[in-house]
Amino acid sequence: MTSPPSPAQRRLTSALRSLKALQDRGQVVMQSEDLERREREALVGAGFLRRVVKGWYLVSRPGDERGDTTAWFAALRDFVAGYCHARFGNAWHVAPAYSILVQTGATVLPRQVIIHTPLGGNKTLDLPGSCSLLPYRAELPPNDQIEVRGGLRVLALPVALTRVSEHFFHTSSTDAQIALAGMRDVSDLNRELLAGGRSVVAGRLAGAFRAVGRPELADDVVGSMRAAGYTVQEDNPFAMAPPVLRMTRLASPYVHRLQLMWRTMREEVLRHMPEAPGLPGNVEAYLAEVEEHYRADAYHSLSIEGYRVTDALIERVASGHWNPEDHARDKDARDAMAAHGYWRAFAAVQTSLRRILAAENAGDIARAEHGAWYRELFSPSVGAGILSTADLAGYRNAPVFIKHAAHVPPPREAVRELMPALFDLLAQEPSAAVRAVLGHFCFVFIHPYLDGNGRMGRFLMNAMLASGGYPWTIIRVDWRDRYMAALDAASSRGDIGPFAEFVAAAVQAKAPAAPPAGA
Repeated sequence: MTSPPSPAQRRLTSALRSLKALQDRGQVVMQSEDLERREREALVGAGFLRRVVKGWYLVSRPGDERGDTTAWFAALRDFVAGYCHARFGNAWHVAPAYSILVQTGATVLPRQVIIHTPLGGNKTLDLPGSCSLLPYRAELPPNDQIEVRGGLRVLALPVALTRVSEHFFHTSSTDAQIALAGMRDVSDLNRELLAGGRSVVAGRLAGAFRAVGRPELADDVVGSMRAAGYTVQEDNPFAMAPPVLRMTRLASPYVHRLQLMWRTMREEVLRHMPEAPGLPGNVEAYLAEVEEHYRADAYHSLSIEGYRVTDALIERVASGHWNPEDHARDKDARDAMAAHGYWRAFAAVQTSLRRILAAENAGDIARAEHGAWYRELFSPSVGAGILSTADLAGYRNAPVFIKHAAHVPPPREAVRELMPALFDLLAQEPSAAVRAVLGHFCFVFIHPYLDGNGRMGRFLMNAMLASGGYPWTIIRVDWRDRYMAALDAASSRGDIGPFAEFVAAAVQAKAPAAPPAGA
C-alpha cells in the first residue's frame, strides 16, 4: 500500500505546477519574485532550479553534476534578455559585434556579453560557465535602429556593420560574410555612413563587399560617399580571402553559414582522410562484414535533450512515487528500448547501404531514408509508452542543447531550412570522405532531433563512408572525450582539423571486439 505524500512532497508538487506554468509561457530563467519563497526553496532543494546570480534562477535537471554548464549555455540568451529588461527596461542593446552574431544566426555564445545602456555602471557581473555581463555606459541610437531578436535588443544590421572594428572581420569572418551576403541593398548603410562622415569605415565595408563577391554594393557605397565629397580608400578587412559563394540572397543566415562551413572545411578534411578504396566488388561480403560489427557498434551512445517539467512528473510527485532514484530507473527502461531501437535502425541503414553500394547518389538516399532510420530507432520507446507517437513525427519542435558545449544548436525553425540544404551539399559533394566527415559534423551541428542525434550522425557518417568503399567505422566509447572535443572544436571555433583527423584514425583502426554479453 502506498503511503500518502509527505508535506514536503506536497510542497514540491505545488512548486512543480508553478514551474510548469512558467515554462509553458516560455520561461527557462526565473526571478525570485516569479515563485513563492517556499516553492523556490523546494525546487532548488530537489534540483529543479539552480541559482545564477542573486535573485535569478534557471531550470535544471535533478542529478546534474556539480559545475555542469549545459543548462546554463542553453539559457544564457534568455538570462541576458530577462535580466537587462528587468534592470534597464528598454534602455539597452547588445554591443555591435554581438548584434551581428545574433542577426546572422551564430550558435556560439560569447564568454562576455557587452550591453550598451545609459544606465550602465561599467561593472562586470560574473556568471556561470566563466561567462560575464558588462553593462557599458553609452548613449542609445534612435529606436528605429534597434530590433528585438529572441528577446535580445540588437542593433539593426546596417548600423552594427558601421560600428564594428576591422578586428571583427578577422575574429568573426564567417559571421561578417553572412552579414554582408544578407544585405539586399546598402541604402540604410549609406545613410549611416553619411550621417557620421565615416569615410574610413565606408572604405572598409566597400572592400569587404568586393571580397565576398558583391561588387555592385561596393560600388554603391563608394559612389555615395564620393558624391557627398568624401575621399574613400577601399580596404579589404579580411585577413584571408573569403570564399565567394553563389548564395541566394533570400536564403536564411543559417543556410549561408552551413554553405560557408562546408566550403571552407572540405580541403582540411581531404588533407587528413585516406583515399577512398572505391565501391566494393562484392556487395554481399561488405554487408556481411557490416553485420558482424553490429554488437560492437550498438554499444555506443551519445545524445542529450533539455529537461522539462511534465504532467506525468507532477503526478508522480503528487502520488508520493517520486524520488531522485526514479530518474535512474527511467534511464534503465529507456536504455532497454534504445537497444531494441538501435537494432531496428541498424537494419534500416543496411537497406540504404545496399542502394548506395549499387552506386545510387548517397546524399539522395540519405535524404529519402534517414527519417526511416530515426523512426526505427525510437519506435520501441513509443510502443513501450516511454515516448509519445508525436515524437516520431519528424524534426524537433523545441530547443535542444549539447552537454558541456558552448555551441547551442540552431532554433527549431532553422532546422526546416538547414536539413534540405545539408542533403543538397551531400548530393553535390564529389568526395566520399568529405561527405562522411562533414555530413556527420553538420548533422550534429544542426541537431535536428530531440534525441538520438549522435547515433543518427554516426549512421549518416557510415552511409557516406560506404559510398567510397571505406569500412564500417565504430567510434569507441573510450574515445568519447576526444570525439566530443573534436566536434566542439568544429562547432565552437570552426576548426574541422581535429575531427577530420579523428575520423581518419577511426577509419583506419582495427574494429573493436564485441562487448561482453549484457554490456
